[in-house]
Amino acid sequence: MELRSTAGGYIWEDSIQRSWDVVQEDAGGSLAGVVAELVQAGKRKRLHYDATPLQRGIIRHLILVLDLSMSMSEKDLRPTRYQLSISYAIQFVTDYFEQNPISQLGIIGMRDGLANLVSQLGGNPTEHIGALQALRKQEPSGDPSLQNALEMARGALYHVPSHGTKEVVIIFGSLLSCDPGDIHKTVGTLKAEHVRVRIVGLAAEVAICKEICRRTNEGDSTSTYGVILNEQHFKELLLASCTPPASTKQKSSASLGSDLMRMGFPSRIVETSPSFCACHSRLIKGGYVCPRCKVKVCSLPKECPACGLTLILSTHLARSYHHLMPLRNWDEVDWNDAKKASSCFACLLPFPTAPSSAPRFRVNVSGSTTNVTATAASAIASGGASGRFRCPSCKQMFCIDCDLFAHEVMHNCPGCEAAAGGRKLSNGQAATEASMATANAYA
Repeated sequence: MELRSTAGGYIWEDSIQRSWDVVQEDAGGSLAGVVAELVQAGKRKRLHYDATPLQRGIIRHLILVLDLSMSMSEKDLRPTRYQLSISYAIQFVTDYFEQNPISQLGIIGMRDGLANLVSQLGGNPTEHIGALQALRKQEPSGDPSLQNALEMARGALYHVPSHGTKEVVIIFGSLLSCDPGDIHKTVGTLKAEHVRVRIVGLAAEVAICKEICRRTNEGDSTSTYGVILNEQHFKELLLASCTPPASTKQKSSASLGSDLMRMGFPSRIVETSPSFCACHSRLIKGGYVCPRCKVKVCSLPKECPACGLTLILSTHLARSYHHLMPLRNWDEVDWNDAKKASSCFACLLPFPTAPSSAPRFRVNVSGSTTNVTATAASAIASGGASGRFRCPSCKQMFCIDCDLFAHEVMHNCPGCEAAAGGRKLSNGQAATEASMATANAYA
């Protein structure tokens, strides 16, 4: 049997595509153009996001479970799985509360076959980040226990009202689970209580993890269980849980109860002398007063410790609605319409210079492109056919960076917001309006 290929290596090596084999230097021997194309390709991934409006729960209750076992001491992720998982967990907490300001989160750790509570279920990101930073001083040990972690998460989510979602996100770096009982019974209980589980695997696909995600997500394990390829993929899989999952029909109309819930919008007070807050029993100056029972709390959003009323600000509620009504994807502009705008409507940066005529390409059977002019090559690297993206509503053109910022941070179109009052603004005025909209997005 012939084992050698025509290239001189083994036959099975022909199907392997090495990343360093496809990197091509430019005429000057530089890799800057290749790096720029990779960066732009990462930005263009956002163009494929599904912007279909779906029914989602905006009041979320999520438990983040971290694997703190000995398997997390592996150095296949730098510096270690343990340290990188904590860093990404801190970023996840920040992004989670930025996109879901009226939701709550708790953290559980798995080590030595036990489940340890890292932080209580609450809506203050500072407390969760402080608890995660304290984990950096500890070392991973023992084996994880998925059953103990899921049972603790189920207990923490047991008293969640019917209008809130129950979710568990697990960062799992082991290939085994040291459980004291039958984990399949625990999974059945989670399914009966409508707890949805997502798992991010750091090592390899584990059968029980896939089964947990499949049974708790109406048979869908493809989008809820993923094994990372590298650090960037790890970050993408974890931060994907910041978006609320689409509502399913697993809850009956009888279990949903009323479609309305009571919320309080407290007023902020300024005090000359400190007084105790009802949530932490600490002496602070100022705070927020519950409109129902007049109890003072130190921060929002929060559930009133006296009467149980949900206390939020109007900006929190407004920021939560962008998941229900996502901003529409913008259309790529070809070179035939590119000359209608010379600079981005939002940031005022000039667009790439349009060629005298639309560039012509010849694509070989293998998929490679030949006869590409320098102008056309720069157009491809700039993101899109011409580096321009048009809002289908206001017809304004934007660069790819403003496209990303508008869809991932502002969740509003600067052109549509500028023309909301029927005003026709210049580019400079539009940039001012965009900066004000950005400030409101972070408020």
